[in-house]
Amino acid sequence: MKKTIKTGMLGLALLTGVAFTTQAQTTDHPSSNDKDGRCPAILLSVGPEANLPLGDFKDVYDWSIGGSVQGDFAILKRDLYATVNAGYANFFAKDDVMGISPNDLQIIPVKAGLKYYPVSNFYVQAQAGAAFLANKSDVGADKSAVFAYTPQVGYLFHLGNGSHLDAGIKFEGYSKFADGGKSNNFLGLRVAYAFGL
Repeated sequence: MKKTIKTGMLGLALLTGVAFTTQAQTTDHPSSNDKDGRCPAILLSVGPEANLPLGDFKDVYDWSIGGSVQGDFAILKRDLYATVNAGYANFFAKDDVMGISPNDLQIIPVKAGLKYYPVSNFYVQAQAGAAFLANKSDVGADKSAVFAYTPQVGYLFHLGNGSHLDAGIKFEGYSKFADGGKSNNFLGLRVAYAFGL
């Protein structure tokens, strides 16, 4: 688990470094919204997430709380952005599942994707990557990393002075952590503080 945390911290440090390096090279774009209301060329957001398991996943886990950090980088007229996202989620196990008390599931998802604004401030986003199981031995899983994908819709509220509130609803799916197991799907809500760089 220490190795996973170190890898996550290194990834976050690299993301931050890339964000600041890119900002230094992008002096022609303001960090706050343009007069026409477009988003900044680079947007960094951090915030909490709450999730509700679906299907067979909800038979063992009640809900999840966590958080994530995301970087959005404009690649086409500030309507299309490349995104990178890293986070942490703790899925709380139900007290009694067929006579046993399972352990919580601790997941570190790392994803990249695209975010598109079809109209001002409203976006659709799709990401894919890997979900790392931080407590594999505690939950008896066969795999420590699986494929993850996330479609999301949301709205970027402008707060002024280059600050924003990013609110999104997502469906997230992970492939099987255990051989012969089932995929893990859930609905999530992310509310993040965002700022332009």
